[in-house]
Order: sequence, then structure tokens, then C-alpha cells
Amino acid sequence: MKEELIKKAYDIAAERYAAMGIDTNKVMDQLQNVSISMHCWQADDVTGFESAGSLTGGIQATGNYPGKARNMEELRADILKAASYIPGKHRLNLHEIYGDFGGKFVDRDQVEPAHFESWMQWAAENGMKLDFNSTSFSHAKSGDLSLSNPDKSIRDFWIEHTKRCRAIAEEMGKRQGDPCIMNLWVHDGSKDITVNRMKYRALLKDSLDQIFATDYKNMKDCIESKVFGIGLESYTVGSNDFYIGYGVQRQKLITLDTGHFHPTESVADKVSSLLLFVPELMLHVSRPVRWDSDHVTIMDDPTLDLFNEIVRCDALDRVHIGLDYFDASINRIGAYVIGTRAAQKCMLRALLEPLAQLRQYEANGQGFQRLALLEETKAMPWNAVWDMFCLKNNVPVGDEFIGEIEKYEADVTSKR
Repeated sequence: MKEELIKKAYDIAAERYAAMGIDTNKVMDQLQNVSISMHCWQADDVTGFESAGSLTGGIQATGNYPGKARNMEELRADILKAASYIPGKHRLNLHEIYGDFGGKFVDRDQVEPAHFESWMQWAAENGMKLDFNSTSFSHAKSGDLSLSNPDKSIRDFWIEHTKRCRAIAEEMGKRQGDPCIMNLWVHDGSKDITVNRMKYRALLKDSLDQIFATDYKNMKDCIESKVFGIGLESYTVGSNDFYIGYGVQRQKLITLDTGHFHPTESVADKVSSLLLFVPELMLHVSRPVRWDSDHVTIMDDPTLDLFNEIVRCDALDRVHIGLDYFDASINRIGAYVIGTRAAQKCMLRALLEPLAQLRQYEANGQGFQRLALLEETKAMPWNAVWDMFCLKNNVPVGDEFIGEIEKYEADVTSKR
């Protein structure tokens, strides 16, 4: 009976959208091809498998909800469980500290593709492609500065680490037949006033030049800025201006993390500007609340604006979408599902926008008509299309996943 109601609601919605010139079946096909890179660190609060040390480097996970993944087997099981409630085929984004080190300590300047062999096999078996990140935080040599450290021995350590991460990403991309997107973010900065801004940025630029000296065919580099980190509030070496300049000059992908800008900045507005100068973009989507607090992504206005802008720029093939939050205050599998489905809903809303008509109004200077249609579009039955999309993908429709995740918690995670 419920399936019948979903189909009936969809038929009505399809007819209404058709009157606007929108083919909902085509839109669902487009959404089917949008893969979101799920971040492995939501399942274990960014702990990883290298050591049991606490987070450093200007980041932290808050909350102590029971049942977090304690090892690789639990992490993989939780990721697959979350993915089973999310329509479509998605990717997995790994940090270097999540390598399969066999219970041995492998320092970060010694990491190799072999340490991710089991991940590559697991991903292939489960139809999930991989993305990758170097890891500069939570290490004895992290301190306040890594790639911009005046101490050449420390700087060289992190250069070697990042070179090796690129080689791992290249192998991942080669094995999966699709480029692995490797993100480079370092926490480097200062808690208080610094008088050597140029020096540290020159060192970072030189380090990046060394890291990117080798060209690869099966991975893509992206570079990520930040405003500040906890304990590094006064100065960030890798600022937005720095990485935009470097990215444009070296034609690297720019990563836009929705929490890494001032609270009143529009990340959506950056999309069209950057795409004129760099080949592609990477998104790290979260909900910043006050700043980079990494709350679970929801269908809020900034996220809707961001996905609208991607579609309005005709840039679906030039923007990679990943998630980046680590909420340890609620059920972690639930956090995955809420955030990923919210991102998909925002993309669906964007794809269902009557863009041709809106562009025509704008070209004709018909401001009233443009604004009126934008407002009326908000009340269109997009949710009926979403329900049908979930039904077609054999995943829970509506809030059905809540009870199933509660059962997994009762049977599995609560016993950890």
C-alpha cells in the first residue's frame, strides 16, 4: 500500500514538473550519477589506526556517544551499514591514518600503497571507489607548523609523507579505473600575532612545489584552506588567498570546505569565480553553525545555495562532492545517513529548478517573474520525487531508516 501511495504521489509530482518543462525521470538519472564521498572519520571520531593519541592540529571531535568503531572491521561494517540506507553508489574518503598497518607502527614518512591494499580490495568487493587525504595532525612532529616549518628536518618529513600519500592515491585511482581525489590540508598557523607571515608562506609554497613535482595520471590533487584552527587563531599559513593563488598558478583543484570561511561568507558564490580559473573543485560539506564545528549536514539554506550554484554553472562534471563532519554526540551511523541524504536532497532540489525559464526571465530583465518563480519552486513536490528515487534504489523511504539504525545500535554498536 505504501509503495502504491509513493508511486501515485510521484505521478502527480512528475506531471506538475512537466508543466514547468522538467523531466523528473531524467532528473533521477542525473542524481543517480552523483557520487558523494563519505568520510571515514565520522565512524570513529578521527581516531584512525595508527595510535591511540588524542587529536591535535587545531581540530577536535566533541561528544562521547557510545558505540564508535574501535578497529578496521567495525569501521567498515558501520560504513556499509550506513551506505545501505543511502540511495545511489557513493565513494569513501580515507585519511592516511586509517591504513592497514597490521598492528605495527608505521611512521607517516614510511607509508606505502601496500598499507592500503586491503582497503582497495574491500572497496572493489563492495563497489565503492576511494578518495584520499594526507594527515598532518595528531603526530609528534605536527606542532603548530608542518609543511611550513622552518626546521628543515620536520618540513622534509611532511614533504615525504605527502609525496607518499600521492603515490597511494595514484595506485587507488589506477586500481579502481577512476581518479582518486587526494586532498591536502595542513593545520599550520599561530595562536598569537606572528611577524613572519611571508616566511612561512614561502616555505609552504616551496614544500608544495616539491610535493607536486611528480605528475600522476590516476589521481587529482586538491588543496584546502582554513580561517583558523583551535589553538591557532591568529594566523593560518594556508589561507584562502594563498591556495587560490597557488591553485590557479599550478592548476590544482581547490577544496571548498563549508566550515572554513567566515560565518557570513557565501561559499556558493565562490563556485562560479573559481571555475573560471581552475579545472575542477572539491567540496567538503558540513554544517558550521558558529564556525567549523562540523555538525551533520542538513538541508539548510547555505547547502541548498551551494548545490543550486553547481547546477546553475553547468558544473556537475567539474565539482566533486565530499562530506566532512564528525559528530560524536549522536549515533554515528545515523549521522552518516542524515548528512548524505541531506546532500542528495539539496542536489535533487537544484536539478528540479526550472533553470531555462529562470534564465530567460533574467535575460529579459523580468525581475519580478524570476523572483516569483524562484519562490513558487520552493513549494513544488520535490519530496515525492525523492521518495521515488529512494524506492527505485531499494533503500528506506522517509523516516524508515530510524528504526533500522536503532536495531543495529541495539544489536551491534551498543555492545562495543
